[in-house]
Amino acid sequence: MDTKELEKLPHKGEEIEKGTSHIIMELIEYEHNAVVSKSIMKRSTGSINALSFDSGEGLNEKVSPFDTYAQIIDGSAVIVIDGKATKLNTGDGIVIPAHISSLIQPNGRFKLILTVIKSGYE
Repeated sequence: MDTKELEKLPHKGEEIEKGTSHIIMELIEYEHNAVVSKSIMKRSTGSINALSFDSGEGLNEKVSPFDTYAQIIDGSAVIVIDGKATKLNTGDGIVIPAHISSLIQPNGRFKLILTVIKSGYE
């Protein structure tokens, strides 16, 4: 998912407060038939977002111009990178390379953290 796609999702408030602890699982809640995003941090060099996906929701195939790290923080999902499917469970993560086709398929409800790194592609 690139920055433009994240901006189209329903967002929950501003970035989290700096210097305060939080429970990652509680940053974002599930919403019926929806994908919801909460910005943890957004800079010109990248972003960190928490997303929740209700059952049956995922992300369509796309190609991002930037490397993206995805980590499942609740539930499980299948991430397909360049046609290769990998099932990720709570705690699992994967790097989605820039300029490679990817999609996220649901496996029930799940939450994930997406970290997009924009530097190095100038």
